[in-house]
Amino acid sequence: MLRQTHPSESEGTLKNCEAQLWAFAKRIEIGDLVALPRKLTSTIAFGRVTGPYKYADGAPAGATHQRPVEWITTDLPRQRVDQDLLYSLGSAMTVFQVSRNNAEERLRRLLHVTGNPPPAQIESEADSSLEASSSIDVERIAQDEILQRIDARFRGHALERLVDAVLTAQGFTTQRAPEGADGGVDIVGGKGPLGLEPPRICVQVKSSDDPADVSVLREMQGVLSTFGAELGLIVSWGGFRRSVLQESRRHFFKIRLWDAGDLVSAVLENYEKLPEDIQKDLPLKRIWVLVSDEPS
Repeated sequence: MLRQTHPSESEGTLKNCEAQLWAFAKRIEIGDLVALPRKLTSTIAFGRVTGPYKYADGAPAGATHQRPVEWITTDLPRQRVDQDLLYSLGSAMTVFQVSRNNAEERLRRLLHVTGNPPPAQIESEADSSLEASSSIDVERIAQDEILQRIDARFRGHALERLVDAVLTAQGFTTQRAPEGADGGVDIVGGKGPLGLEPPRICVQVKSSDDPADVSVLREMQGVLSTFGAELGLIVSWGGFRRSVLQESRRHFFKIRLWDAGDLVSAVLENYEKLPEDIQKDLPLKRIWVLVSDEPS
């Protein structure tokens, strides 16, 4: 059927599609765990399959093939997942099975999911091929390794130092608050040699692994006028709860939100301008990788 509907595709691409379609409809069982890396945030959603495969004719394009899922969490920060599990989850394929390194049991413990996982079984060559042949998203794996390094070297007040260095590299003249009470603002800055020119910015840095709630956003709204700033930036290493993301749309022209992934992107964009001591703690090298021209 795939050959008939996609006659111009290569044999490898058709086999890839065949394996994913068959796994989605037939191999995934009710009760299985599902991991969904979220592309726009540095988080992973985890859920539990609750029903059989179905085809929904009236669903939006790309969502007609369905499995019902009960979501356990939709915003677990990637840095809370062990590096080897992130590597296994970093496939460029959409549907594949992760079984290496006792992955299911470890993820169940991380998610505090009750119930015993199924006993380990020896898989046939056809069953195991879906994981073994999955191509790796090299860029995502590299970003995860950078996240782990930042998490290890820039904990607590040191994360403010990293954010401050990025802002300085972007052309701001900044001043960091001393450790302790900061009045809701960790960094202030502005353009120009003295930092007096607009845009003037207030920055709050949260180094906790837990997602920030909406109180952080509302606090930033109040301190902007207190400090005479036009813009606010909230950096939350653990990401943001959905309520924060929803409410932040109303403040698009005044407040920006950075999760861990956004901070990594800003570091990469300005890496050559960062101080030597930060580059020493976070040594990076730019490389070129050939991108496959076959769809996954």
